[in-house]
Amino acid sequence: MSSFHPHRVLLAIAAAGLLAGGVFAITAAAPAARDVLDSPAITSALASRGLLNGLAQAGERRIVAVGQRGHVLWSDDGGARWQQAQVPVSSDLVAVSFADARNGWAVGHDGVILHSNDGGASWSRQLDGRGLGALLSEAYGRADALPQLDAATRSTLLAEAERLSAQGAELPWLDVWFADAQNGYVVGAFGLILRTRDGGQHWEPLMHALDNPKALHLHALRGVGREFYIVGEQGLVLKLDRKNDGSTERFRRVELPYQGSLFGVIGNDRAVLVHGLRGSALRSTDGGASWQTVATGVQAGLTAATLAGDGRWLLASQAGHLLASTDDGASFSPVRLAGPLPAAALLSPAAGQIVIAGPRGVSAQPLP
Repeated sequence: MSSFHPHRVLLAIAAAGLLAGGVFAITAAAPAARDVLDSPAITSALASRGLLNGLAQAGERRIVAVGQRGHVLWSDDGGARWQQAQVPVSSDLVAVSFADARNGWAVGHDGVILHSNDGGASWSRQLDGRGLGALLSEAYGRADALPQLDAATRSTLLAEAERLSAQGAELPWLDVWFADAQNGYVVGAFGLILRTRDGGQHWEPLMHALDNPKALHLHALRGVGREFYIVGEQGLVLKLDRKNDGSTERFRRVELPYQGSLFGVIGNDRAVLVHGLRGSALRSTDGGASWQTVATGVQAGLTAATLAGDGRWLLASQAGHLLASTDDGASFSPVRLAGPLPAAALLSPAAGQIVIAGPRGVSAQPLP
């Protein structure tokens, strides 16, 4: 497993055209007077126009966006007006997931995992990078933990945990997904993944359960129909292999005819589609056993995707393209918006509506 180095993370993501799995190249920030983990997010009238990386829907009406400096915004009128949430850190946030109208989780830089139980209006810290090393050491250092691991694997995992603990709060989480208010996952740089079964009160590492010997970065994860996929760099696609008795689980690698970075995954019971660099998209209708390349007609990185309220599949690029499919991702055609924007995240909360988040803030528009 690779040793951790923050500059390597930033360079890898910037080279892919992303900011923390969400969007675009990173620029150096001025040194902060106080640690961002000790500094609540500052209220700003311009927060909705700044860099926003993640979108989620909380219940039927509320839209929640997360982004730089710990900014979290929420809207109950389809994105016309936004209010800023109370957030205990000013770390850059990358992704957000809501299990229901009240319970949501946001993740980002500095190993931050935040939870909201009021629909995104306020947030509390569940974990950050200061505690991650101890969590990993506890999981992989106990002699009675994970007896199925051989000595060499346990030694490698423990050494990585100790390095992370020594490095401090530097890890960026890149995505979060919750199946319900109790069960969820977060993924990040160097193959790190945590799972919770109690709504984030406790987190457990699952690096030992990944077919990812190179510790490749994990960019995104999502439940698709009855399946669960993780995607990352170098064409990495992992699919959850659940045992019938529910006792163990493993994320097994699915082979793709593509070796570039992947930024997201969407789908339904009929098909799954992964998307990434240079307009690349691949589709499977047999649970990942075989994949077909989908022509998108664009060369920019496809950085966001969503299933629209009217049933269409939507893909967006870092250059402002929007593509739509009416055949479960088998083919895509361009959609012309009144105000195209480079996208880090997409959401279609209702038929005929699209919300785009990215480096120019968040915008709600009619979807032709």
